[in-house]
Amino acid sequence: MPAPINPFKRALANGETVIGCWLGLADPYAAEVMGEAGFDWLVIDGEHSPNDLRSIRDQLQALAASPSHPVVRVPTGETWMIKQVLDAGAQTVLVPMVDSADQARQLVRDCHFPPLGDRGVGYALGRASRFGQIGDYGPTAGDQISLLVQVESRTGLEALEDILAIEGIDGVFIGPADLAADLGHLGNAMYPDVQRAIMDAITRITASGKAAGILSTNDEMTSAALSAGARFVAVGIDVSMLLDTAKTTAQKWQGHTK
Repeated sequence: MPAPINPFKRALANGETVIGCWLGLADPYAAEVMGEAGFDWLVIDGEHSPNDLRSIRDQLQALAASPSHPVVRVPTGETWMIKQVLDAGAQTVLVPMVDSADQARQLVRDCHFPPLGDRGVGYALGRASRFGQIGDYGPTAGDQISLLVQVESRTGLEALEDILAIEGIDGVFIGPADLAADLGHLGNAMYPDVQRAIMDAITRITASGKAAGILSTNDEMTSAALSAGARFVAVGIDVSMLLDTAKTTAQKWQGHTK
């Protein structure tokens, strides 16, 4: 029996556009709720949320029966981190702060077993192979792993063409917040120069044949990104959605207590 089909990877390969949401609450119950909301994919964020390997595993378990595909963002592109989340059952990995083709090339190796890569062979211990019950997991796993790299700096944009030339990368995700900061506009991703850089990058990624991605909670930027060709687009963040709804509800009734 081969490794399970990765529906997210298949959708990108088929040219489909998939809509996602960020998970920052670091809780499996919240992830399970979000899995019923109708998003195509959900990012379990290990970079800016209080997640560790166990909480990532728990959220992968919570989403296993969900129609939403889990994407795990690791804190940084370290081989050992990628090894652990793959063994925990992640099939799609998002890596932040990729600035060079050399980085991208190593990340591809991190997602594959030898002799093609550097992923450690111990999958019989993990969820990825159903604890050894997927007999052909080793030879087939690499074909179902989707690697997404984040380009979010001047240096990354300058190296974009070289990064796009690396085989084994399914998509390039533009990080608006970090890119805005690096361009001198911290906290203002809607600044015209930042928007031009983002849309130009999305256009270049799309022209290369790879999928372009972005996180945007601004409708204007979301629409522009989709028009430019973005195909995996996150449109919300669970933390912000919870806070916004809670504030609206509290404010609605505060006046009635006076």
